[in-house]
Amino acid sequence: MNAMLTIREAVEADTALILEFIRKLADYERLSDAVAATEESLRRSMFGERRHAEALLAEWDGRAAGMALFFHTYSTFRGRPDLWLEDLFVEPVHRGRGIGTALLARLARVARERGCGAVEWNVLNWNEPAIGFYRRIGATPVEGWTTYRLTGTALEELAR
Repeated sequence: MNAMLTIREAVEADTALILEFIRKLADYERLSDAVAATEESLRRSMFGERRHAEALLAEWDGRAAGMALFFHTYSTFRGRPDLWLEDLFVEPVHRGRGIGTALLARLARVARERGCGAVEWNVLNWNEPAIGFYRRIGATPVEGWTTYRLTGTALEELAR
């Protein structure tokens, strides 16, 4: 009997699972201390009155296997929306089964259906398995750009 892979949109009842995947990804990326998200903060931002993010969930034989969490951005140069892939995670036991590719293929279809010009994301420089995977699906690094972040005290001081 062949195993069955399904990809579906996350619903509010999946909030605890989404947080679990976020924590597992943070652990893999050696950033566990950076996770401040809670079920309530995810519920509010993903399923509240204003949805700031969405997720696709992969299930292998009916069991949770992975996630792609994303949101809209906008390209002034293209004059079109884009999708930003914030997190892509596949359970280690399920890696190598095409689940990551299936999640990204579904995300690409979402982007096309919504008239987006691109899907973009960051990858840690040391994450060679992910970099190799992204190159195999045809993604290319954006040369010449560096991501900046304003957070914490600096954000609060600038906002005054």
